[in-house]
Order: sequence, then structure tokens, then C-alpha cells
Amino acid sequence: MKNFSTEFNTLSYIIDKANKVLLFAHSDPDGDTVGSVLAFKEYLNSLGKTADIACLSPFPSFLESLTEEKFKYPENLDLESYDAAIGCDSVDRGFQTVVPNLSEKAVTVIFDHHPDIKLKADVVMIDAKLSSTCELVYEYLISQNAHISKNIATYLMIGIMSDTGNFQHSNTTSHVMEISADLLKKGASVLKIVKASFANKKMSTLKLWGRAFERARINPKNGLISTMLTKKDLDECDATTDDISQVASILNTVPGTKFSLVLSEREDGKIKGSLRSEEYKGTDVSKIAHQFGGGGHRLASGFEIKGEIVETKNGWEIV
Repeated sequence: MKNFSTEFNTLSYIIDKANKVLLFAHSDPDGDTVGSVLAFKEYLNSLGKTADIACLSPFPSFLESLTEEKFKYPENLDLESYDAAIGCDSVDRGFQTVVPNLSEKAVTVIFDHHPDIKLKADVVMIDAKLSSTCELVYEYLISQNAHISKNIATYLMIGIMSDTGNFQHSNTTSHVMEISADLLKKGASVLKIVKASFANKKMSTLKLWGRAFERARINPKNGLISTMLTKKDLDECDATTDDISQVASILNTVPGTKFSLVLSEREDGKIKGSLRSEEYKGTDVSKIAHQFGGGGHRLASGFEIKGEIVETKNGWEIV
């Protein structure tokens, strides 16, 4: 891990002087950004600070059983009232939209583990070698000798388990396991996380997955396994975009494939591409994502393009 002792000390000073802090989760939130902001909010509240969590998307339904917290839309907040704003994970997916509306005196902070973040802030902490942003938040809390409550431990574990694929991905280092062991000692509820994130799937989720798996095709030339989902699919299955999140990782387990791609229609005429691979497969999916203006890690990346997914006589196409 990079040495962030200076940044950690600076952030500690910022928090000490701040009365009101804005936490920001990226759009289409996953377990890592959710766990990061939830853990940070509980920590800030324990210090007597007021903290709100903003996001351009609603709180993911599959994690609702783990917390009573909710996200707030930035337009419903008085952004000039915050003394500091902290973006957690994939900050390029929305944080830049709120920063210009903050007070000139507000301090901006970034916690991330994605290597291609270009967004500027007063304090930047990015380490692409970490499994998750929650791992970085854990290190900050430890550096401050903070009390990691049962809730904070559970929130941090959500992010770590999410971004390591339930400890199955190659980013599950020995240090990650040491952190996880410490979080377990502090009361993290792994069973609840597994049930919420990886089990007890709704019928709507399974129906949507069925359509995705039925359409999956393997390209023997490059080892790509791909599928697509339309907004019509979500409507007919009574599903949400939350239900798409694990499809790419599941497809990536198919023998003989080198990487997976899931294309899914979103709002405003956009199509989201989710790419996954594994260390032993030797495919850097971030290079593919970069070709479409996206980014991420070598083994987990994404992008967004304009268009619509339609079925033609020759198969599924983007128009």
C-alpha cells in the first residue's frame, strides 16, 4: 500500500475543523462505494459531525436489508452548506457534478482504488493495488485509532467482499484476509452480507439472469463471452439495474473464456458495458474499456456509449 500518512493527517485536520460533511457515492452504486460512504458516515457521526450521503442514483435495493441509511439526490441538498466533500470509489462517475456547486471554502477529498481517475481534489488518495476503496477507508480509520463499531465493520466488509467477488478474485491478498479477519473480530456480519449480495435472489433477478445467459455467446477467436440486456427486458422481468451487477462475473467463470462483456441499456439512450476477467486468463479488460472512453482495473472495467440495443435478422446490434 502507498504511504498516505500525510494525506491521512491532512484529512484528520479537515474533519476536525468541519461541522458538516458531504459523502458521495458513484452512480449505479455497487457494494464498495456503498460500504465506503456508510462506514465513513457512521465514523463522522461518532465524532459529532453532521454527514449526508449524496448519489445520482437511488440506494441499491439488494443492500437495503443491511442498513436503514438512504442516499439523497444532490439537487435536494444545500451543497454550499458543507465544509468538506468526500468522494468514495469511482469518483469520475458523478462526483465532478457536485464539486462546482460547493462553497469556495469547501475542501474536496478523494478515496479511490481505480488507476485512471483524472478528477482533481484538495486531498487525493488513490491506490490501484488495493482490493477496494473500503480497504483504503479501513487503513485511514486504523491510522486514526478510530473505534470500528459492528456497523462500520459490516459496511467495510460489504465493499471488500463485493470487489473481491466474495474472496474469489485475484485481488484477495493476504493483507485483505488480515483486514477481513479483524473486521470479523469487530462484529462484521458476513452471513448477512452473503445473503443480501450473493443469495436470496428475487424471482425477477433470476428471470433477468435467464435472459442474459440464454443470449450469451462465445467468440472462439478471442475468448470473449458476451450478452446483452435491454430496458424492455428489465420491464418485462420487473427487474432493476441492480439485478445486472453479477452477470458479468458469473459469465467470466465459463470454461474456455478469457473475458466477459455485458451490455445493458440505461437511461438517456446510454448503454453500459461491464467487463470482467481473471489474472490467469491474461486479458487486461481496462485496455478495452479505454477504447470506448471508459476505464477501471485490468480485471474489472466498464464504459458507457450512446445507442440502443436492437434485435435484427443477423442477431443483436447496437444502433
